[in-house]
Amino acid sequence: MITALLEDYPVVIEQAVLWGEMDAYQHVNNVAYFRYFENARIDYLRRLDWANFDPRAGIGPILASTEAVYRKPLTFPDTISIGSRIASISEDRFIIEHRIVSHRLQAITTEGRGTIVTFDYGTGKKVKVPDDLRRKIAAMEGKAQF
Repeated sequence: MITALLEDYPVVIEQAVLWGEMDAYQHVNNVAYFRYFENARIDYLRRLDWANFDPRAGIGPILASTEAVYRKPLTFPDTISIGSRIASISEDRFIIEHRIVSHRLQAITTEGRGTIVTFDYGTGKKVKVPDDLRRKIAAMEGKAQF
């Protein structure tokens, strides 16, 4: 069931829901979901080997915006699977989508997205998404090109 809910996501990670992520209303606090997204986003970028893409150029990702849609509350104890995929790429940015699935509920609990800008940390300015990175994303996503 969980695999089917994440079949369109090329990167999926699994992690435990922690008791300390619960709030006074006895469900996971909204801040934790953005950490879940971050964990999956970092794993996606790690699999692209972005850290070693061109370290001399100083070009890397910077999160410009993020959002979440909460469908069902998560509670402790649980294990979640978090899927990530690239929805679109434009000249200097791309949209990454996330889906969180609860193992206990066997359901989608949260969906979200983030806008990632390719950023030159040396100049402090955005830059075009490098062609090699586009090719790596297309390969990971199983598409001819992006």
